[in-house]
Amino acid sequence: MWVSKAVPSHDMCEKRFWFMQYWSRLLIPTLKETPQDAEIPSHQLMLRAGLIRRLGSGLYTYLPLGWRALRKVEQIVREEMDAAGAQEVLMPAMHPKEIWEQTGRYDALQNVMFRVKDRQDREMVLGPTHEEVITELVSRELSSYKQLPVNFYQIQTKFRDEIRPRFGLMRCKEFIMKDAYSFDVSSEAADESYRKMYNAYVNIFRRCGLHAQPVEADTGDMGGSSSHEFMVPSDAGEDAILEADDGSYAANLERAEGRYDGPRVFEGADKEAVPVLTPKVGKIEAVAEYLKVDTRQLVKCLIYESDDGPLAVLLPGDRDVNEIKLRKLRPGAELASHARTEELTGAPIGFAGPLGLKLDLIADLSLEGAKGVITGANKADTHTLNVDLERDSELRNFADLAFPKVGDLAPNGSARLVEKRGVEVGHVFKLGTKYTEALDARFLDEHGKSQPMIMGCYGIGVSRTLQAVIEQSHDGNGIIWPISVAPYQVLITLISPKHEESSALALQLATELEKQGYDVLIDDRDERPGFKFKDADLLGLPLRLTIGERGLKKSEIELKARTDDSFTAIAVDQALESTLDRLRSMKEAL
Repeated sequence: MWVSKAVPSHDMCEKRFWFMQYWSRLLIPTLKETPQDAEIPSHQLMLRAGLIRRLGSGLYTYLPLGWRALRKVEQIVREEMDAAGAQEVLMPAMHPKEIWEQTGRYDALQNVMFRVKDRQDREMVLGPTHEEVITELVSRELSSYKQLPVNFYQIQTKFRDEIRPRFGLMRCKEFIMKDAYSFDVSSEAADESYRKMYNAYVNIFRRCGLHAQPVEADTGDMGGSSSHEFMVPSDAGEDAILEADDGSYAANLERAEGRYDGPRVFEGADKEAVPVLTPKVGKIEAVAEYLKVDTRQLVKCLIYESDDGPLAVLLPGDRDVNEIKLRKLRPGAELASHARTEELTGAPIGFAGPLGLKLDLIADLSLEGAKGVITGANKADTHTLNVDLERDSELRNFADLAFPKVGDLAPNGSARLVEKRGVEVGHVFKLGTKYTEALDARFLDEHGKSQPMIMGCYGIGVSRTLQAVIEQSHDGNGIIWPISVAPYQVLITLISPKHEESSALALQLATELEKQGYDVLIDDRDERPGFKFKDADLLGLPLRLTIGERGLKKSEIELKARTDDSFTAIAVDQALESTLDRLRSMKEAL
């Protein structure tokens, strides 16, 4: 609720209606206990501080304070997008299925789409993203190089049928997202649009008080040539990040590259390859234990089917294939069934090897020059010792196929890879012409020739960003809001709400602070001071002023930033200026 308790001067009222915010009149349902279904600190604190409430799995209602903070995040996003030259639009959340069929994503994304039918039995999609919709619009409205470049964005609700919604706003079925789409005449121009959005994202997250690290990422179902994720480091993050320990490189696990500098030549390298019985021992760890060797000396041989036919993929025994990388080399690659593997190799799972195998062979770069390794013998219960891959097989093709591991060399060849966890809050893509060709978004160039527009897309999880702020900025007592996105910047706590002098001073200070553009909440509840202070720390507003009868007798009130260890006594006649000085320093620190 909003309660009008005072109206300032006439000139201020001409600019806006003036309402003072009192805790007793707002819905701020704080909780003492941590809800059992909240797994990570930010989710726990959003529930305990009364910012959100759960309706169902992956569905949340924003309560007044949560909504205020979310709108501040949105405003920062709008300001930076506008400054980068993007134009705001609002597209339908419900889409006809035909537009998704044109790009092939109706089937590709079927596992995450919510699908409905209207009363005419027409199939519709609740939009998980809007590449198809914006490209269809652009294909009808823009036709000349003179109209490009353009960039359109929206802030809107998205719908994705997550298998396991969890962590509050981090992984929801319904969430708020900013998505933007650029259209350019050339790859060089598209690179410039990408650069502008990248820089805008850096500014957005900085202004939100977030340390968000850009990392190289795979383009996934979005397609395109390259992308970057903006990751907020967090021990509770669902995404793994591999970065160089000198800060020169960072990428998510799916995209990461590393240089293997472990052993490639093992005992037996100068000997002839010979078979050895390994009865009923097919798994890598079991074979290594049986033969008393390190798993690195073993070579996995995995059989895949692809659009170009079957192939064998070779990796060290301690490595796993990155199928995203593999599919870029061999489109459609899928692990063959047990029966198909046995048909192609003559051996059950666990005993396939490259020697004599009449299939395309491709090995991870870490196996280049490997000698003295152990492989399957394409015969049940048998492996081959002393294998020199290039001497004994037809292997000539090496590529980066494996997931790198912690401790590998970084791409620069000097630093080492370390792992961190992170929460993705933004993602920027270079899409190329995947969507513009499918939906016929073309333009006439200066020579009158028809060309497909070059496209980029740029997403920020606005609701996820709000929770990421809390995940990164909290302590054992509660939230620590950055001043830029706090629901209120100042909390004025009244020790004795019925004391007229205290209430009058609170109202006077709040009015003057509001005139300076700061949002103020007055805690006028008739509760014990200790109870109020615990709620204040839980809520985590940046600056707290405490007004009590005892202090006023000395013409003092107390000032405390959420990050301070103790209160500072300030004179009443200096209270406004001292508060403004502290607030300005907080803004400058962002």
